Amino acid sequence: MTTAIQSSVFRALATSFLGHTPNWYKQAIIASLILNVAVYFMAGPLVTGWLILAEFIFTLAMALKCFPLQPGGLLAIQAVALGLTDTHAVYREVEHGLPVLLLVIFMVAGVHFLRGMLYRMISHILLGIHSRVTLNLVIITVVAVFSAFLDALTILAVLVAVSIGFYEVYHRVVSSRGYHDDPDLTDDYVDEIHRADLEQFRAVLRSMLMHGAIGTAIGGVCTLVGEPENIVIGTEAGWNFVQFFLHVAPASIPTLLAGIATCWVIEKNKWFGYGAELPAGVRQILLDEDRRLRANHTPHDRVMLVAQGVVALLMVLALAFHIAEIGLIGLAVIVVVSSIAGVTDEHHVAEAFMPGLPFASLLVVFYVIVAMIGSLHMFSSVIQWVLSLEPKMQVFMIFVTNGALSAISDNVFVAAIYMKELKAAFDAGLTSRELFDAQSVAVVMGTGIPSMSTPNGQAAFLFLLTSQIAPLIRLGYGRMLWMALPYAVVTTLVAGFMMF
Repeated sequence: MTTAIQSSVFRALATSFLGHTPNWYKQAIIASLILNVAVYFMAGPLVTGWLILAEFIFTLAMALKCFPLQPGGLLAIQAVALGLTDTHAVYREVEHGLPVLLLVIFMVAGVHFLRGMLYRMISHILLGIHSRVTLNLVIITVVAVFSAFLDALTILAVLVAVSIGFYEVYHRVVSSRGYHDDPDLTDDYVDEIHRADLEQFRAVLRSMLMHGAIGTAIGGVCTLVGEPENIVIGTEAGWNFVQFFLHVAPASIPTLLAGIATCWVIEKNKWFGYGAELPAGVRQILLDEDRRLRANHTPHDRVMLVAQGVVALLMVLALAFHIAEIGLIGLAVIVVVSSIAGVTDEHHVAEAFMPGLPFASLLVVFYVIVAMIGSLHMFSSVIQWVLSLEPKMQVFMIFVTNGALSAISDNVFVAAIYMKELKAAFDAGLTSRELFDAQSVAVVMGTGIPSMSTPNGQAAFLFLLTSQIAPLIRLGYGRMLWMALPYAVVTTLVAGFMMF
């Protein structure tokens, strides 16, 4: 009887562990946790740290199989338990990443309250431009320009929110459930005759989001406020906004133009998963929905749209002039818009936070891995080797190694540890001002451009990978790698040439 009970308990645990994820994935996570302990005692902390880092990246790659929070969190807890880092180091990383966490929690929720106006505005652009190539060029160019002054994650959150709106509108129409209060966005209720259009529509949304994500990267390197790591670099280098732009422009502007040109080439030739046309049936459904919204708009609805537009404009100005931390601006948006709209019910307010909180939790887990990298000095040998090279090669290799390390880690963390070493050498008189400026530019371009080659290279890309829209449009880790590849190769080559 005891054996039977034990067997029943074991089966129940095996079934509930990581829910409905495939058995091979569950077994891989359990095997990893066991392997890490064995490697720790046989090969030591440093090798174990690299192994856990590889396993964590694996959980990100399998995001469509299982949200990375649980498996990645188990690896993070094990890293602390094995003494590869400690809770004080983790807290310091979380404290350092607090602006990003506030951004994810409050700004993503703030975008939720502006979704009505954003949907109407972007739907006009999407449906008003009939040329696929022109549309995507407009998307990447506008996003790149905005990303030079606003936060990349905020802009991508807008695109994600709007894309979910488009998908829901089309899915509700072609689904047999129709305008149900609790829509099921799977394909179970979609008739066979609509499946081909749905797949093509997914491809259109994937292209739009990936062009937007790339736009945040190539535009973000241009200015001091374009990326969080730029502020770290600019502060250490002693550059103000104009000085940052002028120092980086010889590399950033050609890279930006190369990225836009790459968009034109891959859309024109329909390479790397791009080039899908918006099906006529989908366009008609979206147009009909736009007309329906216009026809049913009450004076109250119009006032709300105008109010959202005014708040959005004020938000852009506040972000551009960085009058406060981005997350606090997002909180202000939530308070103002929900007050005007009369949204005082706790349940409806909580809905706005649902898209961002899982990712915020994942970011904290990510900071545990970053703390482990710092505690074990996993990147130190690479940095010391680079700084031992002759000056011209040193600048180029700073760009290369920054890109490689940022692609597997947090680019703010990589920029911070590089600038700490470079500033120390400059303060000690070991490098000239001219060389230090060139090194700083290499850190900007290295953390900003090659890091787009993987979804975990930048917070905005990781947000897209783990967002609600990703599984709906079949945008997994592998597909993101493939679609980012032409951009990563071309822009890295151009930026690298300017560094050499």
